[in-house]
Amino acid sequence: MKSIQKYYSISTIMFFLIGLCLCTINYKGTCQPRDYKEASVYMTARTIGHLLADRGRRAFEPLNQPDENYPTIMIDVDKTFQTIEGFGGAFTDASAINFAKLSEEKQEEFLKACFDPDEGNAYTLCRTTIHSCDYSSEMYTYAEKKGDKELKHFSIEHDMKYRIPFIKRALETANGNIKIYASPWSPPAWMKTNNDMLHGGKLKPKYFQTWADYFVKYVKAYEKEGIPIWGLTVQNEPMAVQVWESCIFTAEEERDFVRDYLGPTLEKNGLSDLKLMIWDHNRGIMYQRAEVVYDDSKASRYVYGMAFHYYVGDHFDNVRMVHEAFPDKKLIYSEAGMRGDWETGVHVAKNMIMDLNNWTNGWTYWNFLLDENRGPRHAGGLGGTSIVTVDTKTDELIFHPPFYYFGHFSRFIKPGAKRIACTSNSDDFLATAFINPNDEVAVVILNLSDADRIFQLWVEGKALKSSAPPQSIITMIL
Repeated sequence: MKSIQKYYSISTIMFFLIGLCLCTINYKGTCQPRDYKEASVYMTARTIGHLLADRGRRAFEPLNQPDENYPTIMIDVDKTFQTIEGFGGAFTDASAINFAKLSEEKQEEFLKACFDPDEGNAYTLCRTTIHSCDYSSEMYTYAEKKGDKELKHFSIEHDMKYRIPFIKRALETANGNIKIYASPWSPPAWMKTNNDMLHGGKLKPKYFQTWADYFVKYVKAYEKEGIPIWGLTVQNEPMAVQVWESCIFTAEEERDFVRDYLGPTLEKNGLSDLKLMIWDHNRGIMYQRAEVVYDDSKASRYVYGMAFHYYVGDHFDNVRMVHEAFPDKKLIYSEAGMRGDWETGVHVAKNMIMDLNNWTNGWTYWNFLLDENRGPRHAGGLGGTSIVTVDTKTDELIFHPPFYYFGHFSRFIKPGAKRIACTSNSDDFLATAFINPNDEVAVVILNLSDADRIFQLWVEGKALKSSAPPQSIITMIL
């Protein structure tokens, strides 16, 4: 009897394991088939006045073979690529000052719209600046005493008035789920060759270690205030001599500073888990910058990846090339200054889709909130606008079209989501697709044309037919 019981016990286990394996093969790692009966559809479109409008649920119909001449977005959930860190904007001084000017009611409206994980844009990856940048009301540092090589007078007191309270409110609204990374625009003037925070200049060699220590003190000071720092970039726009805060690093200089000073200093102070990013400038020469740093194994070991911007040309292939050459390194889009018009919404969506399809792990725009004068801003230059504007005279918040285009990504593609294969057979349509940690599939589709277009989303022998108004963006949740 015991041998018979043993036989049935082993047989039962074997049949269970075989069944489990077959289930996994057939149903993509779950025991529930993906039948794709319908999808939820959300749309932003100028011609019909839709702003992230819920268009309800649409049904799939059987379609074994897509027609090459019928505009079709095709996805394959079995093929996965990079993992998403998140989406968001920047906690600049200008944004923090404008937030403080809002009434309590409007502050809550803004926080909910941007950071609420269920009803807002659900931002989870955000940037801030290490002391002042052009979008500060004044120029300042955390070490104002000249020659303070040991940083004995280091203090973040300046940030306690506006920026730190703003970040804390955002973290509270997001239930703490925001990864914050910080970027310097310039070392203090006394550390630089031109004795000026503005107009470029370089870090003096005798202050390399002091500047590395400055990063550590900044991170620990913010952590003491209850604001954990997820990552750092070495230098904002290190090849741009600006009329505002700026500092020049060649690729070799950035490599050497990371390898010999910043990387070891972070490690020595227990901060090796920080995501350290190089470059933080445009796509045009990003491969050359990556090659110089990543080909040096001693420097590369400290670097999480590369941050980049979009201000000069598209150069999307350069993003892909960096990944293909250095697949263990991550890619974070770190700054997009925007106008508030519909055309900018389309431009931003195109850039996001192309960057994501070329292995980018996260996408962050610039100022969260500017005023009616496109500021405050202390430095020269024309300045820009933001995707949210506050009229400080009337306490009115204006959410511009790019806010909604951006939300088609940030609301539906969650941290931890993996990009899946997504292709288009029409030049009028760009698309990207992700599978979220909860197993939902999010597909973002952009109609680049100036006409209403009929298209279909195809997956595993089924298609969902829909229409797209001119230059509209659609997110489908399967």
